[in-house]
Amino acid sequence: LSWALRPGLLPDTAAALLASGPDGEMLWLDVTHRPGQAPWVRLMGRYLLPPCKQRWHTCAAFLPQEGLLVCGDRRGSLLLFLCSSSSGWAAESTSIVNGGTDPVVEDSSNELEPSCFLHKEALPLESPLSVLFGLHGKTGVTSVTIHKGYIYSTGRDGVYRQLRLRDQQLEVLQKHRPCKGLQWIEELHFTSDGDLLVLGFHADNFVVWSSRTGGNMHCIPCGGGHRSWSYCSSPSAEVFAFIKSGDVMLYHREAEPCEQQVLLESLHGREITCVRRLGALQVPGRATVNVFVTGSEDTTTCVLVLSENSRAAVPLARLSDHISSVRTLAFAMGPGDEGLGDEGLSALLFSAGGRAQIECYRLLCTGDTAAQSAVACQIMHVASHRLDKHWEKKKNRHKLVKMDPETRYMSLSVVPGTSTKQLPTPWKFLAAACSDGSVRIFGLLEAARKLVLVAESFHHQRCVLKVEAFLHTGAGGERHLLCSAATDGSVAFWDITGPITDAADALHQAEGEMQPLALEAPLVTVMAHSCGVNSLHVRETPEGRYLVASGSDDGSIHVCLLEVALGRAEGTAGTCLRVLERVCRPCAHAAHVTGIRVLRPDLLLSASVDQRLTLWNRCPGELLPLSTTFFHVPDLAELDCWEVEEAGGELRYYCVLCGQGLEMLCGTACSKPPPQEAPQ
Repeated sequence: LSWALRPGLLPDTAAALLASGPDGEMLWLDVTHRPGQAPWVRLMGRYLLPPCKQRWHTCAAFLPQEGLLVCGDRRGSLLLFLCSSSSGWAAESTSIVNGGTDPVVEDSSNELEPSCFLHKEALPLESPLSVLFGLHGKTGVTSVTIHKGYIYSTGRDGVYRQLRLRDQQLEVLQKHRPCKGLQWIEELHFTSDGDLLVLGFHADNFVVWSSRTGGNMHCIPCGGGHRSWSYCSSPSAEVFAFIKSGDVMLYHREAEPCEQQVLLESLHGREITCVRRLGALQVPGRATVNVFVTGSEDTTTCVLVLSENSRAAVPLARLSDHISSVRTLAFAMGPGDEGLGDEGLSALLFSAGGRAQIECYRLLCTGDTAAQSAVACQIMHVASHRLDKHWEKKKNRHKLVKMDPETRYMSLSVVPGTSTKQLPTPWKFLAAACSDGSVRIFGLLEAARKLVLVAESFHHQRCVLKVEAFLHTGAGGERHLLCSAATDGSVAFWDITGPITDAADALHQAEGEMQPLALEAPLVTVMAHSCGVNSLHVRETPEGRYLVASGSDDGSIHVCLLEVALGRAEGTAGTCLRVLERVCRPCAHAAHVTGIRVLRPDLLLSASVDQRLTLWNRCPGELLPLSTTFFHVPDLAELDCWEVEEAGGELRYYCVLCGQGLEMLCGTACSKPPPQEAPQ
């Protein structure tokens, strides 16, 4: 048995009662109570639960507008039923609320007459419109909640999920794991101040966990979750009642004034390892805000807004699908996404890190004047990939050495231009630098939610730290090129056009399944540094050449100018790379150079663990410092840059830095470099 509030009925006097019976039949009864009178009961609908060993429902909720019923069952499945056609529910609920005298079943002894169920066969036995079988594992669904048009479900698998309704089908947007050890989640409470409270059991304690603070608000010893309990909170007090050893126990706590004041809320629990800017949003009546995504050692990814005026970072959403640290992020913005303009920002977000894990999400950020951050963020989980799961599917794996479980993805880069006429496919491709010495290429089919390993190479034979993919367009056609850098200071350049084309064909023929291809040897390898390359950036010049800038552990900066030549004869369709110029600046910084960007062909920006942000003028054969700014973020991990054109046509350069904190800086650069003999 379970109760559910039904739209159209007064919650103080009426509710829906759902009862599971033999053969998976679930009955919907409307129960109305008035003081001094027996309850009125009306049979409203019959539903058929899918076959399973324990065939009964555990929770249910009505969708207010759609005339639908969502329920969870003991098998961990979520089910969607149509209820508007059953006995005309809107008309009957109105007659009950208005005191109508439609036939109901009651007698003086307050017992239901058998006739209430004798004619239940007159109602059709409805099958579910949508089934998400075993969504919460075999331990069952514990609650279903409707909030702001979204469906939230909890289970005893330690996860709560956010879903939406699309064409009368349930669609999972994302899942959340509140905290380590909270495996038995019972309910979700949405507070008036925007916080989400997760109620559950951790070992033998009842726990109330706050998603805003990321910590426990209450931890009450009660003996565990196998008991009846109830929790209620108000601004003045909180009450938790439970049964223990046959006794009814009551925990009561009065509201106390908070003596601790948070001056600045943290974005993450540990170091921020990566940051990427999604874009800027202009909200009517508000200042322009920038939307960022950060990843951290605390295994979470955070979507946040940062306003230049308020100087405050406001988190929009947290993603907790990773089981180890998040090391790198990448965006894929297609033609349809870039065209959203003022309506919002849309992109595919890739996050990767420890335990060889990649997660992919669809992000949609729109302006919302009612929100504190002025931005509303919708996130849908698209796909995920783990190398150890891929290894389990290999043939003759007993003859192979299993992949290192400690493999980490150090860097990601989306391969641009894979939706052109040359590759008429919806697949997107992603390059990854791996700590086991490999460069891997993945393919994503968003419609089917598949992320597949399509090609790899162990050319470097040591940890690969950075990758950058770029597209060359010339008279001979388009070529997909890749730049990778390793711990020995080498920078390799690859032509991955052939493997991507072959992979697209193989994926199309095999319906998304294939054995990984082998990447060919790099076209050119440049020994740019004496040790590991911690930062890498590629920018095309107006002449169609490419500037490749890199920074190293030894504090040096290296810049090389590349020219791409394509074979024009039928038999020479390959790619040739020529290094036209190389410039190296030893000891450019006093510590690791962990961030570098080519702002324009004659201008570079570098950042280091020495907490210096330096602007460089690229001249023939040398790099000259233009200016240096000290920033406040210790242990710098990464930077991201973008430019904004002001009203007068002047370009302003912005950069965001992350490490033990987050900082955004802004500056300008003169259109012409100063004289070399008088650097600023």
